[in-house]
Amino acid sequence: MKRWNAKCGYGEALKIGMPLVISMASATIMMFTDRVFLGRYSIDALAASFPAGMTNFLFFSFFLGTLEYVSVFVAQYTGAMRHERVGAAVWQGIYFCIPAVAIMVLLGVYSHELFNLVGHDPAIRKLEADYFSIVCYGSVFGLTAVAFSCFYSGRGITKPVMFVNIFAAVANIPLDYMMINGIGPFPEMGIKGAAWATVMGGAVNCLLLGKMVFTNKHNRKYGIFTNWKFDRGLFIRFLKYGLPGGIQFFLDMFAISFFGFMVGQFSKAELAATNIAISIDTLVILPVVGLSIATSIMVGQAIGSGERHRARFAVNSVMHMALLYMAVIAVILVFIPGPLLKLFHTTGMSEAEFGPIVGMGAVFLRYVAAYTLVVAAVNAWVGGLKGAGDTRFIMIAMGSLAAMVMVVPMLLVYRYTDLGIHGPWACLLAYGLTMGLVFRLRFKGSSWLRHRVIESRS
Repeated sequence: MKRWNAKCGYGEALKIGMPLVISMASATIMMFTDRVFLGRYSIDALAASFPAGMTNFLFFSFFLGTLEYVSVFVAQYTGAMRHERVGAAVWQGIYFCIPAVAIMVLLGVYSHELFNLVGHDPAIRKLEADYFSIVCYGSVFGLTAVAFSCFYSGRGITKPVMFVNIFAAVANIPLDYMMINGIGPFPEMGIKGAAWATVMGGAVNCLLLGKMVFTNKHNRKYGIFTNWKFDRGLFIRFLKYGLPGGIQFFLDMFAISFFGFMVGQFSKAELAATNIAISIDTLVILPVVGLSIATSIMVGQAIGSGERHRARFAVNSVMHMALLYMAVIAVILVFIPGPLLKLFHTTGMSEAEFGPIVGMGAVFLRYVAAYTLVVAAVNAWVGGLKGAGDTRFIMIAMGSLAAMVMVVPMLLVYRYTDLGIHGPWACLLAYGLTMGLVFRLRFKGSSWLRHRVIESRS
């Protein structure tokens, strides 16, 4: 009970982390809504939306991983009681959005050339390029909203971000339906309508957060208006610590995307079973990701206040909860996978057709159970290292592991062994176990606690 009520204990981690979990769930709902309405509109549109969306997020993840580091600066300034520097930190994130959006727009301009490299059916390629280009053009809203949200999350106040994200997700549902099918004032736009609805949901999110952040009350305490100028020193420090986080996020996403590419080389049933297992994994891991962000915030505030002993305490608090939650999930995945797998039973597919998918899916969920159990601890350790500023180590470790434990071994296993579909899954599990070992060793040391991302008082 002492850890529950203590500073950086279970209670504080849940208070900060659970609204973040709900915020992520709202984004998942937006993507799910896209898939449902597109599936009813056109199978080609549904088929095109997944690779187009994944490709967009792969590029977006680099800027997202970098921008989210604004929250660590806000957390450390808050811990150091230097509230007047919070506004300046948020503004450096906003300035970072300018080149980030320019690159995303450029990718959108060359979307058709990009998807011509994939080799999909020409009709699918056109739909992929249409969806990809629109969401790239609308990235200005998503990226700017992240910078705004860091003003709240870095101070450990995550409920406002949660409510705004829920509202944006709810607004996205009718927009999806009307813009895809041509209902009300909108013409029928198909997959383009789904993309525009996603952009408009992002715009709602961005505008509401902006209105909440930029107030006279916040200016008096945090300098949210007065500290708008470009701060070269602060911006360079932000890039020094934030860019490795963006690269790490990109490399991690690339490793998972490569796993998906390799699985695509096998039969449709194996691919379907893998997609179902990964979809379940994505859902069950959300609470752990939210708690990882909460770890970064608590550690950042502890480092900023000079109470470094609380940083390790915070990481252990989150790790205990993450492991307990994931242990329960692992038991469900291993011993009662059937109900989860049957949720994906496609209308019109016979039991004889779906049976092999269920059988393989049950086996793949055992890999998921083991992988997520390890990754639960990894997320706690990585969240703590990020909050302290140890991002360079994270980048190097993740990049090395993605290449040496995922990409190269998966190619070798595919070419020189008879493991079949179990080869990629074994590499994914090895990737998770190796990450666990590497980050556990780093956390046990003390070098990560010597970082401090904010400047000293003059």
